[in-house]
Amino acid sequence: ETLQRIVSTLVNKNDEIHNFIDMLNHTISNVQVNSSNAISELDEEFDGLYSVLHEMKGSMANTIQQEEARKVQALQDQLSQCSRALESSEELLELAVQSLDIKNPVELLEVENIDWIVTVASAFRLSLKPKVSDSMTHMMVDFALEKRMLQAVKFLPVPKAPEIDVAACLVADNCITISWRMPEEDSRIDHFVLEYRKTNFDGLPRLKGEQRWELVDYIKATQYTLSGLRFDTKYMNLRVQACNKAVAGEYSDPVTLETKAFVFSLDSTSSHLNLKVEDTYVEWDPTGGKGQEKIKGKENKNSNTASPKRSTNSPRASARGSRDRFAGESYTVLGDTAVESGQHYWEVRAQKDCKSYSVGVTYRNPGKFDQLGKTNSSWCIHINNWLQTTFSAKHNNKAKTLDIPVPDRIGVYCDFDGGQLSFYNASSKALLHTFRTKFTQPLLPGFMIWCGGLTVTTGLQVPSAVKTLQKSENGLGGSTSSLNNVA
Repeated sequence: ETLQRIVSTLVNKNDEIHNFIDMLNHTISNVQVNSSNAISELDEEFDGLYSVLHEMKGSMANTIQQEEARKVQALQDQLSQCSRALESSEELLELAVQSLDIKNPVELLEVENIDWIVTVASAFRLSLKPKVSDSMTHMMVDFALEKRMLQAVKFLPVPKAPEIDVAACLVADNCITISWRMPEEDSRIDHFVLEYRKTNFDGLPRLKGEQRWELVDYIKATQYTLSGLRFDTKYMNLRVQACNKAVAGEYSDPVTLETKAFVFSLDSTSSHLNLKVEDTYVEWDPTGGKGQEKIKGKENKNSNTASPKRSTNSPRASARGSRDRFAGESYTVLGDTAVESGQHYWEVRAQKDCKSYSVGVTYRNPGKFDQLGKTNSSWCIHINNWLQTTFSAKHNNKAKTLDIPVPDRIGVYCDFDGGQLSFYNASSKALLHTFRTKFTQPLLPGFMIWCGGLTVTTGLQVPSAVKTLQKSENGLGGSTSSLNNVA
């Protein structure tokens, strides 16, 4: 036995080391991939900067060219005016010179208005100052500040990994509330990212055989509640990372929280042939199951060879055993996992047009013609919607009428060690009925259905409201049922 323990310990340690080696190799690969991605993103950022600078250069050069064209056009217009004035002035000059040589008084009278012509000549009204300056200094730029800013560009500080406050984390009512804090104040944090995944391994996350991470993004607070979960594994890994506007930080150290709950499926090998069974759904089948016989025949034929992944000593395998199918008017199907200790909870929803159904528990290996509540080894509540609705609790072939409305969903609470089976309105958590007894054998969930269908929801924790009601009820003492039985 000591050697077996040593071997088992060494095997477990070897598995842990192998998992850690796989994780290290995976991390090395991630470092290389992430480095390449960082270089690609850096190239994109600089290419974007080059593009902005190139666009700005083109725009500013275009502005300079427009200013040049405006000034040149103004000067050319002024040049044209000066050329025309000069041409006119030269003609007047030539006329004046020619007039100096005139001796005949009569001819002189013809040119006596020359002084007025000169006075109004355009040459004497022309401004001899350029309209625009040749300076282009107002189009100069100074990038000294921008150069200093570019030289100051560094890698954006990566947010530090948050720290998950395990003591503040809460697992209840199939919800997980996780809280965390930053190791130091960081005003640049924009949001947080939460990742979680289900696992059956206690401890650090593994690479092989694990489910993928589920992600919740853009969390603004340092607390988040995951609700509406189905606890169909023993644990859940959770980790958090902080993000600023441009980059995400490292993940926090992952934490593993226990999320154990009672999980079972409907055992199709036990069901009456008039029932069509799928995992957690059972439906009345008026064809007598003829469409399933061939398929189930193959399943039974192949069931002689045990799956290498499932031990024949598992609770589900031992629950099934070599049970015969229900027959006759026992339109029943059982769960494939037995309740042997502890407190458990599951819920059932019936179709609105369902005519008759029962929800309860039974000891293992009931007779193939046994009906729930009609033996001393089974307990149930029964709803009959045929002609008129009746609601009753049944055990040992005795019935107690329940004068309360039938809820849409029924919650089943089983405290095996405390000898208590209670039924609740799953929505309001109002108590419907309680059986008190001493359970002497493992219990299997049982369901009877006729003309309709039932959906079973498992992987549920015992609701806090039910726990509170149980404490209150147990504190009051006494019995809530006339069908109590000490087996």
